Amino acid sequence: MPSKLPVLSWRDVLKILIKAGFWQTGQTGSHIFLTDGTHKVTVPHHKEIKKGTLLSIISQSGLTKEKFF
Repeated sequence: MPSKLPVLSWRDVLKILIKAGFWQTGQTGSHIFLTDGTHKVTVPHHKEIKKGTLLSIISQSGLTKEKFF
């Protein structure tokens, strides 16, 4: 049985990625760009990140779901 993804805000996602070694490289409008030197991640500045977008962010980061959470 797959586990449900939690509802996260852009701040929650940023905190997780920064803890994983990412840093912010810039921002254009409502999109925040981060990198760890290898992977590039774009995080939308939304109160709630949709499920598909969150899965895309996890994929872009190169982290597994377990490591992300």
